[in-house]
Amino acid sequence: MIVTNLRTVPLVLPLERPIGNATARIERFSMIAVFVDTDEGLTGENLIFTIRPEQHKLLDTMVHVLKDAVVGTDPDHVSAFWQDAWRRINFIGFSGVSIMGISAIDGALWDLRAKAANRSIAALLGQCRTSVPAYTSGGLWLSQDIDEIVQQAGAYASQGFGAVKLRLAGRADIDLPRIAAVRDAIGPDVGLMVDANQAMDATSAIALARQFERYGIVWFEEPVPAHDLDNSARVAASLDIPVASGENEYTIHGFRRVLETGAADILMPDLQRVGGVSEFARVGALAAAYNAPVSSHLFPEMSLQLMASLPNATLLEHLDWFSPLYAEKMEMTGGDITVPDRPGWGFSLAPDALRHFAADK
Repeated sequence: MIVTNLRTVPLVLPLERPIGNATARIERFSMIAVFVDTDEGLTGENLIFTIRPEQHKLLDTMVHVLKDAVVGTDPDHVSAFWQDAWRRINFIGFSGVSIMGISAIDGALWDLRAKAANRSIAALLGQCRTSVPAYTSGGLWLSQDIDEIVQQAGAYASQGFGAVKLRLAGRADIDLPRIAAVRDAIGPDVGLMVDANQAMDATSAIALARQFERYGIVWFEEPVPAHDLDNSARVAASLDIPVASGENEYTIHGFRRVLETGAADILMPDLQRVGGVSEFARVGALAAAYNAPVSSHLFPEMSLQLMASLPNATLLEHLDWFSPLYAEKMEMTGGDITVPDRPGWGFSLAPDALRHFAADK
């Protein structure tokens, strides 16, 4: 089997209502659906996105820059693709949009390989569980008032989620009443995470965290800018609450630095930033060597396959942002998301949805 073509479909997925955290206001997702075709009629697919519309064409262009690294190759030789693509991006750098381009194609190749084997990606990687515990991350935004987040948090708990995540402003006068209200709404048995979205300095983050420790916080996510590993390590060393980070790290090299500095207790690789399926799996293995748990960031339909293959996986981040694009829906039982045994990702981009959300329609 040989790859004969690489195709992309730009998409725009608007939100019914804008959402906001400490650093961004999001009104729509600008997405690139990526397809790798073969001479045997099989196609692998993947998805990458940005929250900033002006970056849409940049993502699409980066995928096509790497077209010659995949067309004409055997999709089973995904490591060879990775090596060639890594060489090709040397001049523009080993992070940022160049890695997103690699991730887009890498994931499509894994989907293709699994489809050819009539197995799921998790099965190809060495599956260790058939369901993954999930926390819900699709709500509890700073753009919502306390009444709204209380209602939403209670609804999530009623739906069976074992944990929920709340975004922080980085100010005690705003955050502490919201944390207390959410904890009251979900009760003592549902986990509560908080996310500062990189908006704080270390001193303020430590001071705030010591005030919300009593609410049984599962983790404190990205308290300081992601690149500031030393201060993230300072926060982690000062608190009993675990620090979670990694969604803004690129490749195993970035995560090695996170682990070596002690910048995070829980690693959160993002499929499009880490380097796709191949690199996510490598980061998972590296984390295991440090006895560090792994939680996914975004892309729940696809990250599910990776989390099912990692013995040190903890919680899947669940959002329904991209669900309108898929023909299948995620299934949850008792707070756990079922890992589909359908070939590839187990979720397929619906042709009707691609037409409906096409950017150039």
